[in-house]
Amino acid sequence: MSIRAGETFDVARAVADLDALLAAPLPASGPTVAEGDPVTGEWAASEGESFRIVPLWESDSQGLRGEEWDEAEETAEAHLAALVAELEGRWGPHHRVAVHVLLLVKESGEHQSSLLREDGQEVPPLLDALLAQDCYGDLAAWGPVPGQGRWAGVSVGRSDGDAPLVMTAVVSDRPIVAPDPPSWL
Repeated sequence: MSIRAGETFDVARAVADLDALLAAPLPASGPTVAEGDPVTGEWAASEGESFRIVPLWESDSQGLRGEEWDEAEETAEAHLAALVAELEGRWGPHHRVAVHVLLLVKESGEHQSSLLREDGQEVPPLLDALLAQDCYGDLAAWGPVPGQGRWAGVSVGRSDGDAPLVMTAVVSDRPIVAPDPPSWL
């Protein structure tokens, strides 16, 4: 769960939050750290060398099954599509970053270190931080964002059918790209 639980989705607010994230300083170095709300402990942000990730919205779909689950997922995807359309109007077409491939690597049991794949290739810390928060949705990413010199991305996803859907925004001063999939995929 995130600090966005219970909030209504609003495209204008999500864009404003992303604009604020683009304008904020990013850590120049240091480990990846997840920040929680001081009162509830709910996830508020993650940051590491050159990036920051924040939740933009969270569904109230925890514990749904069947048709209700499908409807909640369709609603979340519609929210994401509206946000992506707004951002494409500002920044042009996005590219897709397949975060789900890294989830498969993580679930394979061959992925022992959070940053090292079985083939020795490093998982980018930004993508590793998304996986650490169970943000498994593929990213719609842009970059560098015109006038910013930074890369940005948005996604929506959940860790499993019992978890709420969480829409996230990421900003980095480095390109947002996924590593090549492992050879066994």
